[in-house]
Amino acid sequence: MNELIPQIAVILDEKSAQQIVALDVTSLTVITDCMLIANGRNVLHVKSLAEDLEDRLAEQGVHPLRKEGHQDGRWVVLDYGVVLVHLFHPEERDFYRLDKLWSQGCRVPLPCDEAEEP
Repeated sequence: MNELIPQIAVILDEKSAQQIVALDVTSLTVITDCMLIANGRNVLHVKSLAEDLEDRLAEQGVHPLRKEGHQDGRWVVLDYGVVLVHLFHPEERDFYRLDKLWSQGCRVPLPCDEAEEP
C-alpha cells in the first residue's frame, strides 16, 4: 500500500484526530486505492486537521488534486489520488458512516493503531 497512508495517519494522530481508519478499496472502486477516515472534536478542529495535513504534505511537494468542504468544516475531503482523506465532524461521521459503507474494504494497519492497543 502507498507510503502516503501511514504518513497521513501519523500527521492526523499528532493533531489528536479521532478514530483514524484506513480502508483499502482498490477492488471496490476506481476513484482511489484507499479511504482514510478520521474525525475532529468540532468544526475548528476539523478545519485545523485539514490545514495542518495540507501544509505538512505541501512541504514535501505533495498537494491534493481536489479538496472540498473546508469552508464548513463538517466534512472535509482531500483527494491525493491514491488516498482520499475524509475528515469529519463527529455528527457527520455518525450520520454518513463511511466506515460501514466501505466495510468490504480491507482495513489497513496504521502506525497510530499500535499506540491505541493496551
